[in-house]
Amino acid sequence: MSKEQRSLEIAMLVCPEYAPVDVIGFHAALGSMPGVNLHLVWKDLEEFSGYAGFPTRATTTFAACPVLDVLLIGATPPELMEDPDTLAFLADRGSRAKWVAGVCEGSLVLGAAGLLRGYRATTNYHFYGLLDQFGATLVETNKVVEDRNRITAGPATGCFEIAQRLIQHFFGTEAARRMELNAEYDPHPLFGVGTPELAGPELTRDALAETHEWTEAVAPIARRAADRLGISAPA
Repeated sequence: MSKEQRSLEIAMLVCPEYAPVDVIGFHAALGSMPGVNLHLVWKDLEEFSGYAGFPTRATTTFAACPVLDVLLIGATPPELMEDPDTLAFLADRGSRAKWVAGVCEGSLVLGAAGLLRGYRATTNYHFYGLLDQFGATLVETNKVVEDRNRITAGPATGCFEIAQRLIQHFFGTEAARRMELNAEYDPHPLFGVGTPELAGPELTRDALAETHEWTEAVAPIARRAADRLGISAPA
C-alpha cells in the first residue's frame, strides 16, 4: 500500500460465545500488514467470553464502526441470525464493504443479513443443507470460495486462507507469498480426516450424530431468518 492510499478499515464481528479460532488467524495475518486498522466489533465494549471461555473485549461498537474495506464473521451462536441489531449492522456495513467474508457458521449469519443472496458460498459441512435457504449457491468444500466480493470458507484454517487471499488483493501476490512463508503455513493434519470425503462415511456419520443437538438447534433459526428475508424454501 502506497503512502498516498488511506488505511484499510477491517472489522471482525465478535460476540459472547463466538469462535475465536475463526478470527485469530485472520487478525494476525492482516494485522501484520502496513496501513491496516483492525476492529473487533460488537454492541458494546464490555468484556465477555468467547467459545470455551476465551476472554474478549470489542474495540469498536456497531455505532462507531467506520465504513469498511473488509467485514468478517466466524461462527457465532445461532441466535445471532435473529438479532436485529447485529443483522442491521451487517446489512449496512456489509452492503458498503469492499469485501464481505464468512468463516464456518458465520456464512449463515451473513445469509440472514441478506448478504449472500445470488452468491456462491460455503460453510461448515454440518450446515451445507441450510445455506441455500438464504439464496446462496452452496459449494461443498472446506476451501476458500470467492464470488465477486464475497469470500467464504470452512472453519479454523479458513480464516487464515481468506486473509492470504485478501493480502494478495490489497498488497500483491508477493506480499501474500511472504506472509505464507513467515507464518510457515504448511498444514499437515495429524489424522487427515478433516473433510467428510477424507473421513469416510462411518466417521462422518458418528461426528454428525455427536453434533446432532447443535445442528438441529440451528436449523429452525435459519429457516425463520430466511422467511423474514422473503426467500422461498428450496425445493
